[in-house]
Amino acid sequence: MSSSDTDHEVATRSQWLAARRQLWLHEKAFTHLRDELAAARRALPWVKVEQAYRFQGPEGELGLADLFAGRSQLLVYHFMFAEGWSEGCPGCSFLADHFDGANLHLAHHDVSLVAVSQAPYAQFQDFRRRMGWSFPWFSSYGSCFNEDFGVRMATDGSAQYNYEPYTGNERELPGLSAFYRDSDGEVYHTYSTYARGLDIMVGAYNFLDIAPLGRNEEGTMDWVRHHDRYAAGAQAGHCCHE
Repeated sequence: MSSSDTDHEVATRSQWLAARRQLWLHEKAFTHLRDELAAARRALPWVKVEQAYRFQGPEGELGLADLFAGRSQLLVYHFMFAEGWSEGCPGCSFLADHFDGANLHLAHHDVSLVAVSQAPYAQFQDFRRRMGWSFPWFSSYGSCFNEDFGVRMATDGSAQYNYEPYTGNERELPGLSAFYRDSDGEVYHTYSTYARGLDIMVGAYNFLDIAPLGRNEEGTMDWVRHHDRYAAGAQAGHCCHE
């Protein structure tokens, strides 16, 4: 055995193959466990949405059912962009860079993927153009949608995030919520996830997890920039996952 410049173990091809086969067994077990977890997620009970939430989009005001765009399934990414901000959270933007590619396929599989932010609709249009995104992005300004789905923190000490008491200082936090609309038009909340639960949406992380040095982070997303800021070497903004 010898060491490379990263001080990593170096083996012969036959030694590598033996070790790889052992890892392959763990990978197969993980794949089956992930399938079981996905099935358990789908088996969760649903909650009927009674609140008449209102949103703003390019055509004006609309309701939650309108966000489905005629499909039966809706995924809402709770994008951190609050009133008064000039640009979105870098971490949320990292996730959002994956949305347009996904929507090329999801739209043909009965699923709508959209983003919703608390800021007024007009406020994030310049940033959207700057990022070059085309996925549907709506404003929940004036609605309690963000509070009700656990991504806008109360200031009275009762805040909860990711299903436990929240003691941080951020008012806006990221998340993903799933909804189903039946043939009668009733809408149901089926699932929400937050923090590291959002990793599953980040295709770049899946590539990094296979790369030799992995994610190579000091803190989650500490290296991430808005995609137009890498060349300039600007410092990363708020890291929205913990």
